[in-house]
Amino acid sequence: MNEDELQIFLAESKKTPYYAMFYTVLFTGMRRCEFLVLRWSDVDLLMCQISVTQTPHHLRDGSMVFRQPKTAKGRRMISLSPSLALVVKEYKEKQTLDRMMVGVKLKETDLVFCTPEGKPLLPDSISNAWVRIVKRAGLGHFRLHDARHTHASLLLKQGAHPKVVQERLGHATISTTLALYSHVTPGLQEAATKRFDEVLIPK
Repeated sequence: MNEDELQIFLAESKKTPYYAMFYTVLFTGMRRCEFLVLRWSDVDLLMCQISVTQTPHHLRDGSMVFRQPKTAKGRRMISLSPSLALVVKEYKEKQTLDRMMVGVKLKETDLVFCTPEGKPLLPDSISNAWVRIVKRAGLGHFRLHDARHTHASLLLKQGAHPKVVQERLGHATISTTLALYSHVTPGLQEAATKRFDEVLIPK
């Protein structure tokens, strides 16, 4: 998904209840298992950052528990862009009002993205909602997981250091990031050599 396609997708998703969720996915690169268990206590709108502190684990009896991510890199802090911070802030205000209408107070331990009753969303239902929006937007075939790749690729194309991308995505090593996005790095190398000339060769 390129920049134009991303804007088309967001415009279409704004007509649905999933706008804030999918905006968050595209602007953070979080995994589905991470943003579906995000709590308001993990969101700092003052400092504009999200803490990834837990992932869901399904037990044999069908129940689900939340545990820490498997690796230290999985537990991480993700900075929010100004536009994303605004989207999340407005979403929280609406959720607070919706809860007040039914006489329930929004708590810090509540899930950010959930059913109107505050229950966890089913992962497959979210992936299906993504596919429906993609089709309505006429964007061909983009999976929810591709949002992660979109985030990383656009960051790298804009000149972000691969180490920053690694930290945002929660990859265990930078070599994993470089291997996955090697198709983007040639352009980065060309841009770097051009800047090298601009700095060292007098006009």
